[in-house]
Amino acid sequence: MLVNDLPPCRLAACLPRVVTRRCRKRRWMSTTAAKKPRTALFFPGQGVQRVGMATPWLEAFPRTVKPILEEIDSTLNIPLTRIIAEGPNAKLTATENAQPAIMATSIMILRVLEQEFGFKTGERVDITLGHSLGEFAALVAGGYLKFHDALKLVRKRAEVMARCSKEAREREGGEFGMVALVCESEAHMRALITGIYEFLGLSSLGSKSDSADDIPAVQQVLIANINSKNQIVLSGSIERINTLLTNLRQFGGHDPRSVRLKSDSPFHSPLMKPAEEWMKKLLDQPTETGQDIITWPGIMPCVSNVSARPFKSKDQLKDLLARQCVETVRWWNSVRYLDQEEKVRRWIGIGPGKVGRNLVGKEVGMKGEVKGGGVWAITSPKEVEEVMKALDDTEQADED
Repeated sequence: MLVNDLPPCRLAACLPRVVTRRCRKRRWMSTTAAKKPRTALFFPGQGVQRVGMATPWLEAFPRTVKPILEEIDSTLNIPLTRIIAEGPNAKLTATENAQPAIMATSIMILRVLEQEFGFKTGERVDITLGHSLGEFAALVAGGYLKFHDALKLVRKRAEVMARCSKEAREREGGEFGMVALVCESEAHMRALITGIYEFLGLSSLGSKSDSADDIPAVQQVLIANINSKNQIVLSGSIERINTLLTNLRQFGGHDPRSVRLKSDSPFHSPLMKPAEEWMKKLLDQPTETGQDIITWPGIMPCVSNVSARPFKSKDQLKDLLARQCVETVRWWNSVRYLDQEEKVRRWIGIGPGKVGRNLVGKEVGMKGEVKGGGVWAITSPKEVEEVMKALDDTEQADED
């Protein structure tokens, strides 16, 4: 989950008419295999969904989009595309619908780039990553998961997560969810993270009644996301999160701005342990054709949310993808790794919403301005031509 995801403007009246298919492909056919800036493709997580988010793509590129929408419904055996198109918003926002809807829409956009614009993902992209749920889209783009299998995995994972949250509320009472904390600087955030770990560690070493072993999992708190150099997200019991914040303010000298996110599910917390167990089972089951669900190797490296480094083996991928349900999403660490160690200079965000682009831009270029590259987002058809041109313009800009 991300904070500050402002609703996008309505696109119905302002969508440009599509240029001819011949013109769309022309730029991409002219590119060469010469040295280019390293390029990352990234995908968003839950919270960016909106009713009608696939409609502009269907109107602009029916030949490519319609079969994908049909595949989504036939794979899941539910009318998910109707929920995406018509809502209501409360139904689309439900975890079991939102997660597959976002993942599917992200891959749909990527397929439009490939089939309508001749974009060759394996040749034009060096590495891929996704924020939380977005990791599944990244694995599809990277050649590790087939779209068909990813849809089923995401839907089942989301159903288990939704059930975990419902059962926790019924069993324990109280509220559960996520709270974003925004600090003034990177130094403040680092000190805050240390303070949180110390508080949670001291709690587990305290009296028997306050021991982590005796506290129900739903009451435990975890840092769910480290999103940027000044933003983290806490997940778990809202009451316990408030206790933690009181302690940090009274005894730790921290006073971060806190924002309750629109989620009644504490993702990436101990509450989601059943989802982790389900993922382990599903990832070990063969596909309908008897093959392993994970293809190894993929066509490019994919960065894990848990390790903030590329997956190293098929077994590690399965382990970390399952653990991602309960462990911290180290998004900031992932972006820093790609920026500082892998020297990625071009960042292409694909999927609904621009929160991911803003978080990446905050780290590598506040206004998307990167020497020899840039940070872009493709969230609607009207943005495709601009981003494609920007990629062409920076194709030979590798400063190394």
